[in-house]
Parts: sequence; structure tokens; C-alpha cells
Amino acid sequence: NHLEANFEPDDLIAIESGYRNDEAQFGAKVAVESFKKMYHAAAKEGLGLVINSGYRSYEEQEELCEVYRLLYGDNYVKKYVASPGYSEHQTGLAFDIGSTSSNIFADSLEYQWMLKNAHKYGFILRFSKSGETITGFRNEPWHYRYVGEKIATYIYEHNITFEEYYVEFLV
Repeated sequence: NHLEANFEPDDLIAIESGYRNDEAQFGAKVAVESFKKMYHAAAKEGLGLVINSGYRSYEEQEELCEVYRLLYGDNYVKKYVASPGYSEHQTGLAFDIGSTSSNIFADSLEYQWMLKNAHKYGFILRFSKSGETITGFRNEPWHYRYVGEKIATYIYEHNITFEEYYVEFLV
């Protein structure tokens, strides 16, 4: 679904420094609060989660597309980067999550933990390898979307994509 250029969630809050990388990040309040609970649960197991990217405005997504266009060309952007107005980051409900112990999230213990536990806090792995043909996006092991515990648990237990859930229950 397309978001207008002026769309901004009305419940954006700053993500405190302990939960994010060095640059300022924002997110929808419900997603930030749930991330904090998830962060502390992972920390109890000796794991370190961090938000590398939270809310992104339409304009910020335009800039990101242009950076990738200059670096890798139009085909890369069309294939791998959400167009402005189509990035879930603009909703404030999507976070790119990283590990404090590894530069490659997909190779980290934190990623393995997230695969098993994110749904308990209302998050889903948004773009899985197995769902690429359904979502139209390549696997992004770091990209998690807050959908609420009930929906996240259903998606997790049935091993489906958000698109499949949407078609089954929301259309």
C-alpha cells in the first residue's frame, strides 16, 4: 500500500540511545515499547540487539534510493530498494535490527534468537528467503515489522508471509 509523501505516524517517539546505533532513530510508540521488551529478553540470554534504522520519511527514502542509484544503478534500486511511499519504515512499525556481536546479522546468534522469539513481542521477519516470490522482496534478515503479538504468533506458527495473512484475514 502506498503512503502519501506527507504521511507521518502521529505516535512517533525517539528511540533511546541504548536501543539503537549511534544516530538518532524514531519509531511508532507501540513498536518501540515492544522492541525494548524484546531487547531485555535477549539481553537476559547474553545477546545484544540494536535498531540500525527505524522511521524513515518519504524524503529520506527518496534520498536513500538516490544514494543506491548512484552506487549501483537503476536496476539495483528497482530490484532491492523500496520506492518512496512504499517503505514500511515510513509507518514507524519497521526496524532494521542488528547485533552488537556481529557485523553480519544473518550470521549472528541474535538472528537465530529473533527467528524463534520475535513473534512473542509482536514482530515478524518481514522478508524471508522462502517468501521472496510472494512478497516481491529479497530476503532481508534484519528487517522486522511490528504487527502485534496475536498476528505475529499466527504468522510464525503457520510459517506464512504477511501478504498471505493479509489475503486470508484482511481482504
